Amino acid sequence: MLLIKNLLFTFIVPGTAAVYLPLALTPDQMVSWGITAAASMLLFLSGATVYTWCVWDFASFGRGTPLPLDAPKKLVIRGLYRYSRNPMYVGVLLVILGWAALFRSWGLVGYALLIATGFQLFIVLYEEPHLQGVFGPSYAEYCARVGRWLPRRWPGVD
Repeated sequence: MLLIKNLLFTFIVPGTAAVYLPLALTPDQMVSWGITAAASMLLFLSGATVYTWCVWDFASFGRGTPLPLDAPKKLVIRGLYRYSRNPMYVGVLLVILGWAALFRSWGLVGYALLIATGFQLFIVLYEEPHLQGVFGPSYAEYCARVGRWLPRRWPGVD
């Protein structure tokens, strides 16, 4: 059942933000070739990998989904969450930027910035206060150690 809930959430929420809307915003755009297409594929692959890894950790360790109403029961601080508190959002943004590269669309770059702003507001106004309330001191310690978006330290570097 947890697998089905995660798949449904993925197809509806990130699917809409990172696939359906970018394609709807670029109906007549020409696809780029060469190095730009290769860069877009790297962004797609990176974003999808990051997102999938995070959902796996939410389900397997946290026993929940990315949906706030069915959030993980345990604080997920393993995998990519050791380096960024929000790698799932980063994964979604990478996919959107993959579309921007594929279509050479500054409009999609602007869309990515709009989505990133929405993520930031959601994180600061809802997610972080909620997680602080649920997980208390362990979440505060995690925030002090791990950056919101970018790693404060890189793997293998202390």
